[in-house]
Amino acid sequence: MATTDEKYMRRALELAQLGNGYTSPNPMVGCVVVHNGQIIGEGWHQKYGGPHAEVNAIAAVEDKSLLPKSRVYVTLEPCSHYGKTPPCADLLISHGVKDVVICNTDPNPLVAGRGIKKLFESGAQVKVGVLEEQGLALNRRFFTFHTQKRPYVFLKWAETADGFIAAANYRQEQISGRLAQRLVHKWRSEEQAIMVGSRTALYDNPRLNTRLWQGQQPLRLVIDKQLLLPPHLHLFDGSWPTVVYTHQKQQDRENVHFVQLEAGELMLPQIMQDLYQRNVLSVLVEGGTFLLESLLQENLWDEALVFKSPSKLLLAGVKAPGMSYGQLKSIQTLGPDQLLHYTRS
Repeated sequence: MATTDEKYMRRALELAQLGNGYTSPNPMVGCVVVHNGQIIGEGWHQKYGGPHAEVNAIAAVEDKSLLPKSRVYVTLEPCSHYGKTPPCADLLISHGVKDVVICNTDPNPLVAGRGIKKLFESGAQVKVGVLEEQGLALNRRFFTFHTQKRPYVFLKWAETADGFIAAANYRQEQISGRLAQRLVHKWRSEEQAIMVGSRTALYDNPRLNTRLWQGQQPLRLVIDKQLLLPPHLHLFDGSWPTVVYTHQKQQDRENVHFVQLEAGELMLPQIMQDLYQRNVLSVLVEGGTFLLESLLQENLWDEALVFKSPSKLLLAGVKAPGMSYGQLKSIQTLGPDQLLHYTRS
């Protein structure tokens, strides 16, 4: 049976989820203020650069005199440093809050226990670790970024019943249905960047935007080692920033940025390092097979989302990546397709 602390922390986690797709590179955070068994204020971090969850929750409390006698639930350790906004630990202390329940400590080196220390030193009672696993799952992008020094990587592709990702000669073939297409655009809106290899860019000429879903546009990434992609592709239309990873030196142009990587070094770790430096918490990789297989083999991935069309056959073409990696977590039906969800561990 859930404890009272778990009940209110679960509500805080629900609130935090509302910021999905809008808070990066910050984490998703929710906050609930409880007095005598009643919620008197709640809030979440709604967008990067905006007020944090604690600020919104405190602002929602009509009678601020109740705060010293209230218990505050927050999904992530209150920040202790000045960033885009003042420290939330200081805000709680200034309102006399003496009882704080925290889901996860913050792995960001700028915080990393300092927020909890400030609260303790103010005389507050602090409880840490309520629904900890759920909090880690919610902010898996943020935790991976700070602990592994790379973005969280989602792999996505669609394959036919006989295991092909594209027709012969890389000819574009619509494999998944309309529901799957809309879901992919939703996923794009939730991640900071989207990546393809040079063959996918050339043969599919994707826009890599969220035109089928209302939400944030991801940063577009493409690997083009020898700069052979033609400039008329949608990726280079200047409508949204695109980063090109290459071994060649090239001048930037409008909304197209070139990153020259060391030719003698492995390319993917260099890309991950560059994305870490850019504060990119997550990447959705949409192909093709060579890039997907390379990330799988180099263990530079976290989740794979695979649409399988049971009724679609190609008989020949470009083989889909072989999923002998990770664990199959779930299979669900989405219109005419199956969605297979794999995790690295």
